[in-house]
Amino acid sequence: MEQNEVGRRDFLKKSLVAGASLSALGGVASGQDPVSEKKTDQDPDGVKLLPKVPRRELGGTGKKIPILLFGCSQVFDPKYDKMLHRGFKEGVDYLDTALVYAGGESHKTLAPFVKQVGRENLWITSKSPPRNNRATVETFTRDIDICLEQLDVKHLDLYFMHYVSDPKYLEKEYIEMGDRLKKQNKTNFFGFSCHDGNVVELMNKAARVGGIDAIMFRYSFGQYGDKELNKAIDNCKKANIGLIAMKTQKSVPPEQEEVIKFKSKNFTLGQAKLKAVWADERIDSAVSHMDSLELLKENVAAAKSPIKLGMSDFHQLNRLAACTSGFSCMGCNHHCQPKILADTRVSDALRYLMYYECYDEPDKAKELYRSMSPAERQIDGVDFVDAMHACPEGVDIATRLKLAQQLLA
Repeated sequence: MEQNEVGRRDFLKKSLVAGASLSALGGVASGQDPVSEKKTDQDPDGVKLLPKVPRRELGGTGKKIPILLFGCSQVFDPKYDKMLHRGFKEGVDYLDTALVYAGGESHKTLAPFVKQVGRENLWITSKSPPRNNRATVETFTRDIDICLEQLDVKHLDLYFMHYVSDPKYLEKEYIEMGDRLKKQNKTNFFGFSCHDGNVVELMNKAARVGGIDAIMFRYSFGQYGDKELNKAIDNCKKANIGLIAMKTQKSVPPEQEEVIKFKSKNFTLGQAKLKAVWADERIDSAVSHMDSLELLKENVAAAKSPIKLGMSDFHQLNRLAACTSGFSCMGCNHHCQPKILADTRVSDALRYLMYYECYDEPDKAKELYRSMSPAERQIDGVDFVDAMHACPEGVDIATRLKLAQQLLA
């Protein structure tokens, strides 16, 4: 079949008529790639490209942000960073940083760039950590002041409670804290990021309690068929909560991705993964860690391209999701951890292995892995059979933990 430009709903209709087994893509709203009123530049094939990265409104904030966000978990050149300036020129004017990024150096090396292009021309989001669920209203309030000082700005556009996993952070005292920080003009908007196994629970609670302007959460092509996640996304959209996707590449070892030999007329595999997320109209934007000009150019080209994913692209992504699910821990340790009669921290160890295999961060992976106690790294003599059976992704926990020990210990 010719690779027609189709939205997700068209893809589902045509696939079902053809009798394809595509239950993994069910329940997701149709998405149209954003378009611009004015189209200028052309790529080598004569396809018109948008002048800058398109923008979507972030939930009920009334503000439009680019569909591609600059993930800033790295150290930048404080004199003149080519990637930041190139991204800004292309319309990637949203900086997503955090207090802990790059060992605390991200803020400081971003500050000169903010001055170079002007604070008023940027959207800056920062985050502070829950410190293993020991953070309090006082620590979050103190941390935003540290963020502002390091970035050398008077306010943030959006302040996130970082890496939230405990629903307690959506209780009244934290919602009131967010309102207070906004009234103090320290941040325009308030929310949280999450990517552990209880993302659905947190999103549903946020939709119920109110006071949350935006959520950054794990979302990729591999989660199209997650019915509960789709319901949570719908609930958040009804509550006018802005939704930003992270971990869109569904990180698995590169050699596993090569198995399907992805081929597309229009996109690389990485671009297709991003396009799949943008095809969901409920997602306002996607954040990407871009550590090279080449990757920045590739992602920007995907964002600016008016071409939609074709059916062949979607089929291949569906196959990739099925083939690689056993290599991607989703952090839902409430399934596996109770089945292990030991203190082994399964999801943490596998996340550090992901940093090594997929993020090209071996030093960070080793440092984090070695920071765990011997008991938390224990695999010898531990029975993981029941835990593996409980894993909804089918991860071979024992084998992956052994690899983590070999590479990181």
